[in-house]
Amino acid sequence: MPVQQTIATPFGDGRLDSYRARRPVASLLLSHGAGRGVDTRDLEALAAALPRQGVHVHLFEQPWRVKGGKVASPPATLDIGFSTAARSLRGRVPFVVGGRSAGARSAARTASALGATGCLALAFPLHPPGRPEKSRLDELLGAGVPTLVVQGENDSFGRPDEFPGDVDLAVVPSADHGFATPKRSGVSEAEAMEVVVESVLEWIVREVTGNP
Repeated sequence: MPVQQTIATPFGDGRLDSYRARRPVASLLLSHGAGRGVDTRDLEALAAALPRQGVHVHLFEQPWRVKGGKVASPPATLDIGFSTAARSLRGRVPFVVGGRSAGARSAARTASALGATGCLALAFPLHPPGRPEKSRLDELLGAGVPTLVVQGENDSFGRPDEFPGDVDLAVVPSADHGFATPKRSGVSEAEAMEVVVESVLEWIVREVTGNP
């Protein structure tokens, strides 16, 4: 069970669920997207697996979601809430910020100011579906720290081949924006989550902790 903490922000109380490692080598703060809270398959998979590998995982539920809202608050409020949660977590191990979809955008926008060691972008919404001209690539590249993008092969918000070749990218086969996979693909949800967890863990070891 996570340790829960209320995070007071100018826009209401958020909630931080912390899954702690016994001998931490890194700490990872993640927030959710615009449609759901932290109860998504990818965030839950990381929270279940990474603490056993020495990584604290903290899941931040934004105030709009804690209040029971159905629509996310404006991006500036998300950044303030996320930054407030981040500042409550200062420790001695490398600190990574991240999230899925809208949470990934917020992490990229705040990573440098928060002094993060890295940024994890799960299902980064490179553009609205069907609107590639509305690119958000500048947000991703502006993180200012080593960044990993974990993207579904069939993500309508940006397929892997739409990202520049120099972006550190892990691909979840057959997965959509929520990392769901169709039965006909032969890739189970469990297998998709293994790709997410293993990709994130390998990147943290390689880029964040400095181990080969």
